[in-house]
Amino acid sequence: MDSDDDMMSVSHSEDELELDEGTQDSEVGSIDGDFEPEDGSFGYDKDYLTNPAKPYEIEFKVLDPQEIKAQQDKQFEEVSSVLELPPEQTAILLRHMRWNKEKLLESYMEDPERVLEAAGLGLTFAAAPQTKTVPGFECEICYEDGPSLQTYAMKCGHRYCADCYTQYLTQKVKEDGEAARIECPKDGCTRMVDAKSLRLLVTPEIQARYDVLLTRTYVDDKENLKWCPAPDCEYAIDCPVKKRDLNRIVPTVRCSKQHAFCFGCTLADHLPAPCALVKKWMKKCEDDSETSNWISANTKECPKCNSTIEKNGGCNHMTCRKCKHEFCWMCMGPWSEHGTSWYNCNRFEEKSGSEARDAQAKSRHSLERYLHYYNRYANHEQSAKLDKDLYLKTEKKMTSLQTQSNMSWIEVQYLDAASKTLQACRQTLKWTYAFAYYLQRNNMTEIFEDNQKDLEMAVEALSAMFEKPVNELGSLKVDILDKSTYCNRRREILLSDTADNLKKGNWEFIVEV
Repeated sequence: MDSDDDMMSVSHSEDELELDEGTQDSEVGSIDGDFEPEDGSFGYDKDYLTNPAKPYEIEFKVLDPQEIKAQQDKQFEEVSSVLELPPEQTAILLRHMRWNKEKLLESYMEDPERVLEAAGLGLTFAAAPQTKTVPGFECEICYEDGPSLQTYAMKCGHRYCADCYTQYLTQKVKEDGEAARIECPKDGCTRMVDAKSLRLLVTPEIQARYDVLLTRTYVDDKENLKWCPAPDCEYAIDCPVKKRDLNRIVPTVRCSKQHAFCFGCTLADHLPAPCALVKKWMKKCEDDSETSNWISANTKECPKCNSTIEKNGGCNHMTCRKCKHEFCWMCMGPWSEHGTSWYNCNRFEEKSGSEARDAQAKSRHSLERYLHYYNRYANHEQSAKLDKDLYLKTEKKMTSLQTQSNMSWIEVQYLDAASKTLQACRQTLKWTYAFAYYLQRNNMTEIFEDNQKDLEMAVEALSAMFEKPVNELGSLKVDILDKSTYCNRRREILLSDTADNLKKGNWEFIVEV
């Protein structure tokens, strides 16, 4: 995945007069992993952050399908000139090597025949694929025969009628979503179907789908490239952040359609929490959150074996089903020490009961701590959804304000900006609570919580203004603008401080990251 991408190609000629299989025609493309230009500027457009201004920003570039294709084609040509293979054959070799050009060059120079066979190519290549009739031929798939039956075979010699071949390739591309590694229809044959063979046999629609799948294969195989996970988004992100750095960097990126996500795990933006903490938090929420409230209110742990006990009757005399220990539900002390005071427990300070209560208190404290952070996390998540619903109504509100206050459309844009600010801040606040849950408490934690508190108060104030009736929003314009600016500033301060200390390894967590 971490391959440098200068691809190669070797040109082969053969003296056969009748040729079935041609050189492969790949019009897909591929991005150079090392794309720094000679001037050192990286040549990136405005979507690329070459000099991130804030500690939580990272370098990345947004690529559209045309850029991906162009860079792939460039790689194919460059490697072709080294290996002296046609670009179409080079494309299959590069995909076989997962775009590791150094490995391909080294392996090919040592044993070209082995590399070609392993990639499903073999040593011989045809100049142009074509179908032909074969006297006495019967298709093994549909059992059709006849002197006018068009057939096709690659160099492996496994021949089928053109219609069956077409159906096979169409199913592979359209239904199975395969492109880069389609093998010969013959069971056990690993010969790869080249692009020219495919284009000879399938419709333009399937060819277009084939090209898209090839492009996706390239991005999927590269560590420095990822598709934007938003539905129907066609953009890819080129980012230099490696997996080994994800414990100290939260690589948030944004495509040209403004879809923000984490390059490390492709989840929605989760600054300031690293991917490892996010994974642990989401698993914990999935496992615990639905039952934790009920458990807290209705259960206790056996003071002897710590099994969770549910009180299913009115009597305080409890017997653990697991270890058979008998104890008092009220004070958690041994039932044998209660004498006749069954319903007036006065043994609260006895040593055994106190120890049991200590264990129980510790368990309850752990649960209460989790609920503290989870409830605030969930609250901001819910608020963000409500704010999003409000954002969907913002344009209507802006139109109404424009009519009622005689403001221009430009002048009411502050509502749109405020809505976007609320969304970004809610998203950040949500993940600060997951981050805080795993933090070891120290002086740095207090600073973090102060920043968190300042942002939270500012967001609530802005949200309250934003929800005012339309006839009051005009008079609140200056206040909303000021509060939006303040919210953005507090968010930057919180994220910058968190990211800076994360990079330096200053944070200490209660779990391994």
